[in-house]
Amino acid sequence: MGFKRLLLALGVALFLPIASLASAQDITFSITNKSDYDIQIEFYSQDRNHAWPGGNQAYNLGSGDDSDYKLACRSGEKICYGAWVKGRSSTYWGVGLDNKQSCSACCQNCGDGNLSRTLTNPE
Repeated sequence: MGFKRLLLALGVALFLPIASLASAQDITFSITNKSDYDIQIEFYSQDRNHAWPGGNQAYNLGSGDDSDYKLACRSGEKICYGAWVKGRSSTYWGVGLDNKQSCSACCQNCGDGNLSRTLTNPE
């Protein structure tokens, strides 16, 4: 009986790390800033309390620049970008600063491919 329990415990111990790794994925958001402004960008999970880069920080993207943001995420997790004019969060794209706005095409599910967006001057 003790040997069977040992085998069962070993099987569970070996399976857990594999199961955790199987659910981890990443997604890349490619953002091009074609606006006249330097902007800041943050990415927000819609399924848990998590943001990239998080910690009350944001990525900076200058006018005319582009960048790829590779995020480690959970399979199926819905992630939205929020961008705003540096120093003026009332001018925004996507879900804006702190995920407070709504958007129609600023989200992607982790594992469903990457997302590319070009941000232009707001109208």
